[in-house]
Amino acid sequence: MLSTLEPNPEQIKQEKIYQQMGLSDEEFAMVEKILGRTPNYTETGLFSVMWSEHCSYKTSKPVLKRFPTAGQRVLQGPGEGAGIVDIGDGQAVVFKIESHNHPSAIEPYQGAATGVGGIIRDVFSMGARPIAMLNSLRFGELNKARTRYLFKEVVAGIAGYGNCIGIPTVGGEVQFDPSYEGNPLVNAMCVGLIDHKDIKKGQAHGLGNTVMYVGAKTGRDGIHGATFASEELTEDSDEKRPAVQVGDPFMEKLLLEACLELIQSDALVGIQDMGAAGLASSSSEMASKAGMGIEMNLDLVPQRETGMTAYEMMLSESQERMLIVVKKGREQEIKDLFKKYDLDAVAIGQVTDDKQFRLFHKGEVVADIPVDALAEDAPVYHKPSKEPAYFAEFQEMDNEVPQVDDVKDTLLQLLCQPTIASKEWVYEQYDYMVRTNTVVAPGSDAAVTRIRGTRKALAMTTDCNSRFVYLDPVTGGKIAVAEAARNIVCSGAEPLAITDNLNFGNPEKPEVFWQIEKAADGISEACRVLETPVIGGNVSLYNETSGTAIYPTPVIGMVGLVTDLDHITTQHFKTSGDLIYLVGETKAEFGGSELQKLTYGRIFGKAPELDIDTEKERQQQVLAAIRAGVVQSAHDLSEGGLGVALAESLFGSEALGADVSITGNHVTALFSETQTRFLLTVKKEDQAEFERLVEAQWIGEVNDSGVLTVTNEGQTVVAAPVAELKAAWRGAIPCLLKSRD
Repeated sequence: MLSTLEPNPEQIKQEKIYQQMGLSDEEFAMVEKILGRTPNYTETGLFSVMWSEHCSYKTSKPVLKRFPTAGQRVLQGPGEGAGIVDIGDGQAVVFKIESHNHPSAIEPYQGAATGVGGIIRDVFSMGARPIAMLNSLRFGELNKARTRYLFKEVVAGIAGYGNCIGIPTVGGEVQFDPSYEGNPLVNAMCVGLIDHKDIKKGQAHGLGNTVMYVGAKTGRDGIHGATFASEELTEDSDEKRPAVQVGDPFMEKLLLEACLELIQSDALVGIQDMGAAGLASSSSEMASKAGMGIEMNLDLVPQRETGMTAYEMMLSESQERMLIVVKKGREQEIKDLFKKYDLDAVAIGQVTDDKQFRLFHKGEVVADIPVDALAEDAPVYHKPSKEPAYFAEFQEMDNEVPQVDDVKDTLLQLLCQPTIASKEWVYEQYDYMVRTNTVVAPGSDAAVTRIRGTRKALAMTTDCNSRFVYLDPVTGGKIAVAEAARNIVCSGAEPLAITDNLNFGNPEKPEVFWQIEKAADGISEACRVLETPVIGGNVSLYNETSGTAIYPTPVIGMVGLVTDLDHITTQHFKTSGDLIYLVGETKAEFGGSELQKLTYGRIFGKAPELDIDTEKERQQQVLAAIRAGVVQSAHDLSEGGLGVALAESLFGSEALGADVSITGNHVTALFSETQTRFLLTVKKEDQAEFERLVEAQWIGEVNDSGVLTVTNEGQTVVAAPVAELKAAWRGAIPCLLKSRD
């Protein structure tokens, strides 16, 4: 029987309790029509989480259909725990990115930690061994005490979980802007390796097959977490603290190893992580995808708290749990396998052929719902879209070159901007060398991990300049993909595919939905031209605090293939005497730039232009030169332009310096953020071959002076000791973290 504390169907309807769960009046009427009756409390809870934006993508589905998802290498696109791309020799790379934004805003340590745990489960639920973690983080300005608290705790949560489970955190990005002050973004990406023969899916096939619950016990943490993630943050959001899950990385390590052993058993039919919406989503989605039904007896669910109701068990988001379907009669061997790891493995139900989602608790049927109504047939909305007034205003503006009086001082100030400054304070907390496969650690354009037993490696990155997306979502979306690909190419790899995390404000506001649509158009165009299909991802909407939205932030996670370890390239200048080349012309483009923000305290105007066909051509030229062995270092030009890129390229050795010659307006030449540009170094003996392969401008030479010298038509505009530049760059974030409001 239902708990006497739970409202009956009539109360749910009359008192509109369903609204508190996240269902609208129209949606509740749809539920009544589907069932032919008023739902009970448990059923109302099931519909509310499964129809939340976080689980159903009900407002973003029409937009997501625009993405190119197929390709010669794609083995699994969107729709499963993670996407899979062929890398040859019977192997594949598995990867996905997901958000844990709202939980991290109110409980930053556990919010970030469980974000890491959840994305790891998505990857090993496909049958893959996780080999690397990345993240993409956004915070307000570090001059605010609350931002410093959130920043420190989020980084600690990522480190605490990743380090304990023994998966290296090898890369990522951190950016700071006032728009994220009340709503930080915590996006976690996991990359895994798999043999083609081991690929598994989250589907409940086979009439009569057994549904088993494996892993940690169920508690009351995380109830309605999916609904919480589908609403704006307010001053009352701290009251949602119980909705934040608590992670146990040691338990997850046991679960990981048990599941990787499980996938070798032919008894396994399907496997899925209990992520958002917990047991409700995993069970209904597995059945719906297979065209089957499912029955479960909740009395059998392992529980760590007493007196749990059906509603609580189904909506709990307790961590480190998986749902599996195994062949009938093979249950004992599965129990024996998990017993070796001291984990629960309990038969709690069976697959049916009536397409119903049926739950039993204490001898009563507490839910009886068409399974497709919860999963595949959730409502889809086509929201109104409206171009915001600011966009037309910005498009009318001319490209204004900021006034710079002291070029060296400006370069030092840019290197101290938290978005540009060294992130060593962050990544030194991560164990990025565990498992000893990390070839290029955090601090270069992309991280690189070797594939043992081969000459191959994987390059991986996360990227998005949300300022550009705000100024012009189409262009900004293209830039996010292009920059990710440039980072992959600069590491000596061929871009393969992307996973995206679409972080936006409230989609019910037409101006926000316009941003979503246009950014998706830009991402789609770039992915088609660069041949990097979208193989999965995550949508995180309602990232607003008291009505104010974050900048639109469609984070791109990209993986590339290094075909030979000899091709691996880093951004740091290598040897005195090497020639410095700039690929791509420079224009006066300062809209959304770090110099504009530094000078005016705000961003405005046009985003930099991007010709995606030119982008592809230049990337192909650079990669060809790297593979030919004639490139010593490679770095893409992004925040801070050429000036910052030159400084960063010298930070590998304070003994090295560079003499660089520029022309035209020195502010534009050094600090514009024009796209599709690379900074490369080449040995003198390779000059002719390099120039045959790459269309580039020779701008200078590496030396052993320990000084960066930049001249413009014979006049010195910068003469800065590398040690001074590096000290400013390295010390900025630690200094800000010690400051007071």
